[in-house]
Amino acid sequence: MSTPAEQIFSTNTDFRDGILHFADNTAGMESNGRSPVIGEGQTKIDSIDAAAVYQTQLVADALRYTTLQLCASKESGHPGGFASSADAYAALTMLGHTNIVTEVGHHAPGFYSAMFLDGSLEEMDIHCMSDLQARFRERGGLLGHLSGAIPGLLAPAGPLGQGQHFAMAGAYLNRDTLFPCTIGDGGLGEPYILSAMKHFHTSYPEVTNFLPVLIWNGYSQEHHSMVSLMSNQQMTAYWQAHDFDNVVLIDAKDFDDAGQNGAYVDSTLFGDAARSAFSRAVLEGAKQAADAAMSGTLSVLIIKQLKGAGVHAHGAKSHNLYPGDNAEKANIAEALQRRALSADAWQLVRTNMQRAGGGPAGRTVVTEFERELPDIGELPQQAFAVGEKAVPATAMAHMVAALGKRDPMFVVTNADGNEASNMKPINEALMIRHPTEDALYNQGPSGQVYEPLNEDACAGFASALALFGGRSLWLSYESFAINGWPIVQTVGQAMAELRRKTPATVSMFTAGALEQGRNGWTHQRPEIENYIGGQMRNGNVYLLYPADANMMQAAYAWSVDACNKNISIIASKSALPVYTMPAQARQAIEEGAVALYESESGDKGIVVFAVTGDMILLPVFEAKDRLEADGYRVRIVSVANPRRLYRPGDVAWQHASQPDDAFMGDSRFEDLFGGDALIGVSGGGTVALEAVMLRSRAPARELFGWQRGETTASPGEIMAFNGITADTLAGRTTAALTACRGSKA
Repeated sequence: MSTPAEQIFSTNTDFRDGILHFADNTAGMESNGRSPVIGEGQTKIDSIDAAAVYQTQLVADALRYTTLQLCASKESGHPGGFASSADAYAALTMLGHTNIVTEVGHHAPGFYSAMFLDGSLEEMDIHCMSDLQARFRERGGLLGHLSGAIPGLLAPAGPLGQGQHFAMAGAYLNRDTLFPCTIGDGGLGEPYILSAMKHFHTSYPEVTNFLPVLIWNGYSQEHHSMVSLMSNQQMTAYWQAHDFDNVVLIDAKDFDDAGQNGAYVDSTLFGDAARSAFSRAVLEGAKQAADAAMSGTLSVLIIKQLKGAGVHAHGAKSHNLYPGDNAEKANIAEALQRRALSADAWQLVRTNMQRAGGGPAGRTVVTEFERELPDIGELPQQAFAVGEKAVPATAMAHMVAALGKRDPMFVVTNADGNEASNMKPINEALMIRHPTEDALYNQGPSGQVYEPLNEDACAGFASALALFGGRSLWLSYESFAINGWPIVQTVGQAMAELRRKTPATVSMFTAGALEQGRNGWTHQRPEIENYIGGQMRNGNVYLLYPADANMMQAAYAWSVDACNKNISIIASKSALPVYTMPAQARQAIEEGAVALYESESGDKGIVVFAVTGDMILLPVFEAKDRLEADGYRVRIVSVANPRRLYRPGDVAWQHASQPDDAFMGDSRFEDLFGGDALIGVSGGGTVALEAVMLRSRAPARELFGWQRGETTASPGEIMAFNGITADTLAGRTTAALTACRGSKA
C-alpha cells in the first residue's frame, strides 16, 4: 500500500518532500530496520547479517525509486541501466566504498540519486526530492550525463569506454582507497576497456585497488548487448584472459523463484526469501571482490541481472523516457508504488548513506580535496641563441625528464615512441615502464613512461591523472591524436567546472604533417588542430604554437604551472632556426603573440604575416625576401597562444571555475597585426588564426593552410602541394594588395 506524500509532510524542509509514494512499515522493517546497521562514528557495516542484508536492499530500492521518479519528473533521462546496477551500488556503499566512478553516462540519474540520498547535493542547495527534480537536466543543475563538478562525483561520464581510466588513475594516486567503476555490457562491446586494464596491470601489477563492476544486463541502448549470448563460463574466461585472477559473478537467475524466462531476470520480482538470498550474495560477493582488490589481486565483480530491474520496463525499453513518460503514466506509477518505502525506511537509508565512507561523498571522496604535489621548482631551460638551429621537441624533452625526476608520481604517456619524436631524453631519464628490463631500449618495471600503444589509453590515463590531482603529459604524433582526444576534451570541460585546483591536462603533438612526407597522408592529419582550435572559445582550452626551441620551453613551463586548463602544444621534431630570445619566448606565450621580424624600410605598404607553427616559417621568411625586394615592409608575427588573441566577449572564460581573463588589448594587437595586408599562414588547420582574422582591420587579407596529404620527399614538397611556397605567399599577397587598391580607386 502507498500513501500520497503530501499526507505525511506539511513542510518542504524534509529531504523526503516531493516523494510521491510511501509504503507502510513492513515486517522486515520491524525485525531488521530498528536502527541503522552503520552505527554513528562508523564508515561501513560490521558484518553481513540479516539486518545488513535487509538495509542494503532498502538502499537499492531507494536508488531505483529516486532514479525513476527523477527521470519521470522531466519525462526524459535514463533509468533502466542504473536500475540493474542498484544492488551492486548499494552493496559497495554499505561496505564503505564510495569513491565510485562509472563508464556509463546514462547512469547519471542513479548517481545523482545516490548523491542526493547521502546529502552531498546540499552543497548545490538541493535539500529535498522537489529540489532534486527541479534541478535535474537544467542549466546550472544536474546535467544529463555525469560531470565531476557535481559534489561527490569523481569524474565525468559521457562517451562509453572512459570510466576505467579514472578508476585506474585514482588507484595509482591513492593506493589505500578502492575505486569501483561500473561498466555496462553495452559499453563492454568497446574492446579497449579490457585491453586498457590489461596493459595497466602489466605495467603496474602492484596497483590493484580499482574494481570493475560489470553490470551484465543483456541490453544496450536500443537492442541486446553484443555480449548477451555469452555464458557465465565464457564471460569469466573473458575477464581471466585480461589478467583478472578473481572473477566474482553473481547471477540473479540462480535465485529466481518467480519462473522468469530467459538468461536475465529481475531480482525485485523474487519472493522475500529469494530476494534476501540474492541481496546477501551481492553483498558477500562485493566484499570478497573489494577485499581481494585491496589485497593485491586484480578483481572484477559481475552482476548479471535484467536491464530495468525494479523500474517501469525491462530490456532496452527501460533505457530512457520520452515525452509523456511522467509519474502519472500507468507503468511508471505502478513501478513507483512497487518500490515505495515507508517514511522510516527512507530515513534509515539516508542515515546509512550519510555515514558510509565516513560521510557524504561530497565531503569525503578523494577528488573533493586539492592534492598536495611535490615542489618541482623551476625546470631547467637552455637558452638557444637566435640564428642557431635546435629541435623544439628535444628541448622540451629535457624539461620533462627533469620534472619526472622531481615528481616520482609524474607519468608520461605515449603510443608511438618518444625516440621517433626526437624526445629520447625522456626515455633515458625516466624509462619506459615495462616488465622486461632492457637498458638498450630504456625500459624497466619502475619506469615513468607509460606506452600502451593505444592513443585512447594514453590520453585517458594522462587526463584522468590530471583530473585526480596528479601531473602528467600525453605525447603523440599529431596525426594519431584524434584517437585519444575525445576523453581529453571531456576532462577539459570537467576541469572548467571543478570547485578545486588541479594540474592542467598537457598534451604535446609532434611530427606535424610537414615532417611526414615519406609516410604519406596516413601520417598527415593536422585537421586535429581545427578540432582543438574550435574549443578555444570554451574558456579553458589553449592551443600553443611555439615558433622555436626557446618558445617550446616557455610553452611547457607555462603549461606545467597552469591549473584547470586543457593545453595542447604543436611543435616539430626537426632542427629549426631559433627566432626568439628566452624573454621574448615567454612574452609570446603569456601575451599570445610576438613579432619575430620587421623590415627597416619599405614604401609600398606594410605586409603582416600571422603564423602558427615553426617549420612553416621557412617559406614565410623566403616570401619576406621577395616582398622586401619589391619595396614592401614586412612584419612576421608568431601566433603562439591564439586563445589570448580573442576579445573577452568571444570566449566563455567567465564560466570557468578558475577564470582566465587575460586577452591582448586593442592597442597591442594593432602594434603587432596592423598593416595594409594581413596574411595568415598555418602548416595545419587555420581555425587557430580565427581571432587574428576577426580582429584585424587590414584592408587586404589572405589565408594559407593545410589542404590535404600526399607522399613527398621533403617538407618543401608537401608545402608546395598545399600551395604554401615563397612564390605563392608573395604572389597572392601582392595580388590582394593590388585588388584592394583597385577597388578603392
